[in-house]
Amino acid sequence: MALVAFGGLGRLQCAPHSDLDLILLHTGVPGVEELATSLWYPIWDTRIGLDHSVRTLPEALSVAHDDVKVSLSLLDARHVAGDRQLTMGLIEAAADQWRRIAVRQLAKLREITLARWKVHGELAFLLEGDLKEAAGGLRDVGILRAIAQAGLSDALRPQVRAAHLRLLDIRDALHSGVGRRVDRLVAQERESVAHLVGLEDGDALLRRVASDARTITHALDDAWRSADRLRTGGRKRGADGKPLRRPVARDVVEQDGELVLARTAIGARPDPSLSLRVAAAAAVTQLPIARATCEWLAAYCPPLPAPWPEAARSALVTLLGAGLGLVPTWETCDRYGLVDGWLPEWTRMRSLPQHNPVHQYTLDRHLVQAAYEATAYTREVDRPDLLLLGAFLHDVGKGLPGDHSTTGIPVAGGIATRIGLPPADVRTIEKLVRLHLLLPEVATRRDLSDPVTIKAVADAVGDPTTLSLLHGLARADAQATGPAAWSDWKGRLIAELVRRVHIALDTGVLPAPPKPDPALVAGPLPVVHLEGDRVAVAAADRRGLLSAVAGCLALHRLEVLTADASTVDGRALVEFRVQPRYGTPPDALALSSDLRRAVSGDVSVTQRLRGRGLSGRGSGAAPKIVWHREAATDAVVMELRAADAPGLLYRVASALDEAGAHVRAARISTLGGDVVDAFYLVGAWSDETEREKVEAAVLTAVA
Repeated sequence: MALVAFGGLGRLQCAPHSDLDLILLHTGVPGVEELATSLWYPIWDTRIGLDHSVRTLPEALSVAHDDVKVSLSLLDARHVAGDRQLTMGLIEAAADQWRRIAVRQLAKLREITLARWKVHGELAFLLEGDLKEAAGGLRDVGILRAIAQAGLSDALRPQVRAAHLRLLDIRDALHSGVGRRVDRLVAQERESVAHLVGLEDGDALLRRVASDARTITHALDDAWRSADRLRTGGRKRGADGKPLRRPVARDVVEQDGELVLARTAIGARPDPSLSLRVAAAAAVTQLPIARATCEWLAAYCPPLPAPWPEAARSALVTLLGAGLGLVPTWETCDRYGLVDGWLPEWTRMRSLPQHNPVHQYTLDRHLVQAAYEATAYTREVDRPDLLLLGAFLHDVGKGLPGDHSTTGIPVAGGIATRIGLPPADVRTIEKLVRLHLLLPEVATRRDLSDPVTIKAVADAVGDPTTLSLLHGLARADAQATGPAAWSDWKGRLIAELVRRVHIALDTGVLPAPPKPDPALVAGPLPVVHLEGDRVAVAAADRRGLLSAVAGCLALHRLEVLTADASTVDGRALVEFRVQPRYGTPPDALALSSDLRRAVSGDVSVTQRLRGRGLSGRGSGAAPKIVWHREAATDAVVMELRAADAPGLLYRVASALDEAGAHVRAARISTLGGDVVDAFYLVGAWSDETEREKVEAAVLTAVA
């Protein structure tokens, strides 16, 4: 019999708090179970994790034949004690069996891998990723090792080995710092882990993890393709025995499902635009670029002149507008250093983490993803090329000191000039970068029925062409940011703002405010309408109405997205857009009943809310209030920036009522765990003492 190690112990890559993977291999020795128990219990007594089994050689091989995970684990086998020849017999037989079954087992392994990635996400783009299980993590290196041992691909190239060793170092540092087994690199451990591996801070650590994870993921994609070619019969050849080649673009041909260079493209002085043209062809055809082609382009393609030739500029626009093929093609080019040759600024942006939880990608991937999302809107604008370039460059100022919408202007302008855009187009790109947040911020934080709002946006935008470009960019940016940054209600608000501004730009006349719902201005009071995400209430005009309705909505676990209040013929009209905070929507009858009681002055509803303890501010920085005195026709805008919390609008509205402020409208904008709530307070509010009184009341309510 023999004691055999697997996993990290088998590879001699144990982390400080790794589990042990052991198998007691035997040839049918009597009493082996009792011996196994005497081995396992002392390990358990030390509280070390243990994955164990007792098997004969045929049993181990049989299980490995049917279970691809076991097949991979046997490839890491190492002798620990006992009969060394028995261990070597297992190692040799397992390796031989894997080489024979690998091609058909890899399809099952890929299915398992994709399921794991779906659960754990992509390590390169996670702020708190699992170093082992996420895509590009340590477990994927095990798959690459298995593919290499099967002889299907030289998957463990030097770049992959280096990335693997760095991730092992980071996991070791994480175990040492936490003092237990943990593979998820959480935020509070970043600084200590960075110090242990010799990096300056947590951001540098995240960038290293992202870069190494992307190297591993790209290598695995390449290895899957190699395995697929073998499974489908290898290279396709013509009647003359030569590989079949199909032209797809100038200087680019397809061979064996990959793009390679035409023979005429390879010369002493390659065309500087060649790498961009190959990338554009790959993205359009959704075919990968052969590894040898990427290496040749990286080594021999000369740098682009400034300004770029027309062929390079056209290829870049084609690449950005290619749709589904853009992201994988860009990632391939980035892994081989081609992107640095196109855009020297890319080095600063590569793998730069974005710490706002709303963002699901690093900065570089976000820019590429925004260009991809912008392809859905290219037919809505007069200049689709500028929309794609604007989406790709809109956040280039991030990572620099100051507001990225301002610091990004010279960066984007410099890139646009270098790629050869005419001065007028350069100015448009700079304008898109400067104003790319204008539409979403105004739509979610300002009263769209106020003429001052529409005039301010129209003056900033200047012309309908730019307005259309900003509309497409706003949607692409939000969708590339992540699910939390976009919703149907936000889309409707932006579309309504664009419609009103377009009328003002087209006719020079500000659109009239919308008329109130006729159903709310007629019939006996109170009136309550529930329709989808809209909650509309009409009641006798009185102070506290907004807070009463907000409290009732909070009681039923509804988040308020927008709130509008107005008075018509002595009636107070309040209209909300809401969404469930979590779970299913509330019972409509119960909500309607509570709303009628609340607006009629029944305090039992808000008393129930207080009983639930919906008070106190969330975590994070202290709340802040900003005043905007020229942003409305008949009011000033008080903007509250604070951490989100249940019942926040109710508490703030109550505080404003008690302070004597009349709220005409409110806009609730949630960004991850924070909110930017804008309240339109009727009046001039020129007295600083009165403003300070209201400000103190609101901050007390939030605290």
